[in-house]
Amino acid sequence: MERVFIGLGSNLAEPLKQLRSALAAIEEIPRSRLLGCSSFYHSAPIGPGEQPDYVNAVAELESALQPIELLNQLQSIEQAHGRERSVRWGARTLDLDILLFGEFRLDEARLQVPHPRMAERNFVLLPLAELAPQLQLPTGESLQQLLQNCPQNRLKKI
Repeated sequence: MERVFIGLGSNLAEPLKQLRSALAAIEEIPRSRLLGCSSFYHSAPIGPGEQPDYVNAVAELESALQPIELLNQLQSIEQAHGRERSVRWGARTLDLDILLFGEFRLDEARLQVPHPRMAERNFVLLPLAELAPQLQLPTGESLQQLLQNCPQNRLKKI
């Protein structure tokens, strides 16, 4: 079993409801167990055009799946929640990102772990720190160091 952290985000179709429903679906992923979830946060959108604010959180789970198998499960959950992939970083009903997958370091077309932009996103780092404040990333960086260097964009705990 690997310790996995998943970033959750939504800014369409009742975002709080989307995240709660996604967590229930994550609990049903085979050969995996949801261990916990951070608080929910409102965050400013990153991406093109005018968008509503996001609701973000981080979930922690243990999984015996391989990284691509877990990605397939997460993308299936996104699709079940009406996710459309028409504009990169555009508004979305649900976004589920594998942030960390044990000590794995992957750089594949469909999946990069650790998530390549997590160090720039306080809406990832702060919820992650709720779950694992002393976390060391596979890259050798500490979560606390990343938090200190991350821009403090508009972020508010719900």
